Amino acid sequence: MSDTRRVEAFSDGVFAIAITLLVLDLHVPAFDPGRLLHDLGHLWGAYIAYVSSFLYIGVIWLNHHNAFTRIHRIDWGLQWANLGLLFTTALLPFPTAVLSAALQSGATSDRRVAVVLYALIAGAMAATWLCLFHRLSHHPELTDGDDGAAFFGRERRRAWLGIGAYGVAACVGLIYPIAALPFFLVLPIFYALTSEGTR
Repeated sequence: MSDTRRVEAFSDGVFAIAITLLVLDLHVPAFDPGRLLHDLGHLWGAYIAYVSSFLYIGVIWLNHHNAFTRIHRIDWGLQWANLGLLFTTALLPFPTAVLSAALQSGATSDRRVAVVLYALIAGAMAATWLCLFHRLSHHPELTDGDDGAAFFGRERRRAWLGIGAYGVAACVGLIYPIAALPFFLVLPIFYALTSEGTR
């Protein structure tokens, strides 16, 4: 076991890079004279995808920071759980770009694929939180003792909620893709409001 400083520094670097990569999908549209406002409006899908993913990664960082205020030591199992979280975080710019392109294309079949892809990767990220919380709930020596383990045991409910909600979003997206978009905006807000835990 070791202290958490290197893991926190590495994680912060991954979060910073991933959140920065999101903006690369926002492009100045090719426009005819007098049509800039119209063509900027046509990029509404890119804006929604960017905002939802920026919120999601920002909230992941916030939750990660708050979790590590209670984590005092790290072992190999927690290192791997943290790497799983970083893997899905670093992957998020890809489904964001796919979702942005599909929303702008206008083809319903493309939108279905993009929404399901985004929901699956976001759900996988929630699953990595479940692994991290599960590890901490069974190893009080990594936290501030039994109170810390009990806290992380309760936090597993938040992870299960994300897995379930993103699963619902994927199912909704198969029927009506646009109806899945509110899930992608509301869930990060929920996780921001509960970043210090739930009772």
